[in-house]
Amino acid sequence: MAVTVTPLSGALGARIEGLNLRHLPHGDDLAALRRAFLDYQMVVFPGQKISAGDQIAFCELFGAADSDYKAPPQENDDYRKGVMLVSNVRKNGVPIGNLPDGDMQFHSDGAHRDSPYLATTLYAIRVPSEGGDTLFANLYAAYDALDDATKARIEGLRVHNAYILDATSRDEEAREGGTLREAEHPLVRRHSETGRKALYVNRLMSRYIVGLDEAERARLLDELIDQVERPEFIYAHKWTEGDFLMWDNRCVNHARTDFPAEETRLLRRYTISEAVSAAA
Repeated sequence: MAVTVTPLSGALGARIEGLNLRHLPHGDDLAALRRAFLDYQMVVFPGQKISAGDQIAFCELFGAADSDYKAPPQENDDYRKGVMLVSNVRKNGVPIGNLPDGDMQFHSDGAHRDSPYLATTLYAIRVPSEGGDTLFANLYAAYDALDDATKARIEGLRVHNAYILDATSRDEEAREGGTLREAEHPLVRRHSETGRKALYVNRLMSRYIVGLDEAERARLLDELIDQVERPEFIYAHKWTEGDFLMWDNRCVNHARTDFPAEETRLLRRYTISEAVSAAA
């Protein structure tokens, strides 16, 4: 079956068919996949049946599969370094994964780190009958739509991001058992592969713009956060079991919608970091 790439919306995203991800793509198939990822920022592979090992191997086509522990160890064959189960499921009263309410606000994975994640992958194992959608916002489009005066005003500015696990707002401070992680990044971020500019700001983690007085930085930050969340820049993905998604954190924010508490949502997540050469 030939690989086909079908755009999902005017905002971003493409559906890729013709690949079985239990077998790594190579040659022309891999080249087409890389091109679609850069062109559409988020790609969906429907109807996949992949293991955690398959997911890791796929991640390593694009960078380094993240190796941090992201959930309490469970007696689960899918648990290993690098995996986070995004789920409301409990075993013996203990969560098997993590489903923070803060994820209902737009954010970019790793924006609170000195080296943000290049990409994130999610594989749908079980999904609710309604809700639990993932929303994606196009940060290229958000920047491009700014007027010239605003572009000139924010060029060269930096944004301070901070996050503590399970935070539900951008102003939460460190608490017992939690560590606040902080990092600064360019407010206008140039993509390392495409060269395009993205408005790198998000509602959950971006706390203030460096170098401005408190009133000005609060006003400007709120304006820019509203800009990246304009409806025309957003695609909402309704999950189907077997969907495998990958998106580019360098130019995409994401969030999720709520779903009925009595229903199950179980997805397997790996992030991808920039590969570091042995000589580095």
